[in-house]
Amino acid sequence: MQRQTINEANFSTLTWADDYLIDWANSGTVFLPDGQIKKLGNYYLAFSFDSAISSSDGMYSVVYSRLGTKGLLLKNREILREINRSYYHAEVYEYPVAFAQLKDGRDILIHCPNEYNRLEFEEVETGLLLTNHTDRNPSDFFHSRLEVSPDNKTFLSKGWGWHPFDFVEIFDIEECIENPKALDKSKLTPDVSAEICTASFITNELVLIGSPNDTEPFDDEPSDKLKNGEIGIWNITTNEISGVLKPNCSVGGNLIVIDDTFAWELYQHPKIINFRTGEISEEIKEIYSGNQISSIIHTTKDLPLIAFNRKTKQIAIGKDETIEILAK
Repeated sequence: MQRQTINEANFSTLTWADDYLIDWANSGTVFLPDGQIKKLGNYYLAFSFDSAISSSDGMYSVVYSRLGTKGLLLKNREILREINRSYYHAEVYEYPVAFAQLKDGRDILIHCPNEYNRLEFEEVETGLLLTNHTDRNPSDFFHSRLEVSPDNKTFLSKGWGWHPFDFVEIFDIEECIENPKALDKSKLTPDVSAEICTASFITNELVLIGSPNDTEPFDDEPSDKLKNGEIGIWNITTNEISGVLKPNCSVGGNLIVIDDTFAWELYQHPKIINFRTGEISEEIKEIYSGNQISSIIHTTKDLPLIAFNRKTKQIAIGKDETIEILAK
């Protein structure tokens, strides 16, 4: 595992732009691969923003509070507008927001601006809600940790339902544009025997999913379905789950695919696991990468910032004034 450590780093948010990290909330501070730290501007967003995402081309970004209701949509460092989410339990689970690109090239923001359970597609440049249909009736699901497929055709919501339990939902983007009511209920439901606390695209059709070790199973009867502490591969075309196994480590809330065999597993400390065999390939025990097992986190006090580079597959772990950058 390759490791680069950046010390004396002052940051509020971290997101990737090509092969470098940037803090959009603090003067556009750039952390370059050679260790240099530069600022793109001279500004500070006077609010408790602690997370950020960027569009695929880096033109747009959102800074937001993970356990708050407020975010800012930026274009080339300039504020386009504020965004919001419902107050309802916002203080306990992660803000749901992601960028996607429609087949006609328009950038959209996927988030829940009005109700905790009502996803909307918002045209980034104009603010137009493309899915604001009057006849919407969303299911009772708290959307969180949104992730868009590599081809921008589907997206995951790694959220939770009452009372609470973690689960994953999936949606077809073009279908939802044509029929906004398709956003009200997951297109598919994986047939499992336990909660799903983590999910990550392997390909456009395959998703790596995992269940936490210590939650209550859905069914006490013996089953060959995915159970607590196991991972598996969910085919979102056939709705079948294969390759179910128990890895040689606990399953946390940040299981992030690197390629068709390996994934980052970040519970307690960073590990590279072979999700085909369950074996730990590499690990660095002295780096603390958090104890998150859910979108429900209650506090960010002891949670590092984690940023994944989808192009290079690098992971950045930021805590206090140190950033650890890891690569396979």
